[in-house]
Amino acid sequence: MSEHETYVTPKVAQPYWAKHAYEVLVETAGRYNAVITYSELAEEVQRRSSLHTKSAMRNWIGGLVSDIVKVNHVRSEPPLTSLVVHKDDGQVGAGYDEVLRVYGESPIQDPLERETHAAAARLECYRHWGADVPADAKPTLSTRAREVRERRPRVAAVEPRRGAVCPTCFMEMPVSGVCANCE
Repeated sequence: MSEHETYVTPKVAQPYWAKHAYEVLVETAGRYNAVITYSELAEEVQRRSSLHTKSAMRNWIGGLVSDIVKVNHVRSEPPLTSLVVHKDDGQVGAGYDEVLRVYGESPIQDPLERETHAAAARLECYRHWGADVPADAKPTLSTRAREVRERRPRVAAVEPRRGAVCPTCFMEMPVSGVCANCE
């Protein structure tokens, strides 16, 4: 630990981290199609503030991201937290519901629909914070989210095998076609 690093509780650091998180996210928004992972954001706010914590990131990153959502809303800005994604799948995840709540929208249960909403918000961020965005740009999933989706095997919907209905007792018959009730 250098002499300029201090270990504190997340509660003490949160106001300082929020300032740095906003700056990091504005910088990210300035690069078209850029995103940042939760862990990268956590590391960067601690590095910039020189305020570190031994508390697990999962215990405090949600509160930090929530603070940024509120700042963006008060300033009538697009939600910078749409740029924060999970390292493993490149998606915003259920925490994005805070954006929807603050902006007066209903939570989105379907992960692809939530990610599509976040992609549109990211495009707004890139435009708002001066990224070099093509005039015909469309919302896109993060590179990692596209990679994960392309690798995921396509599963065909399989119709469950069902037996016919017995014309006498109206019970489902085994696939053999012989009603166990009526035989």
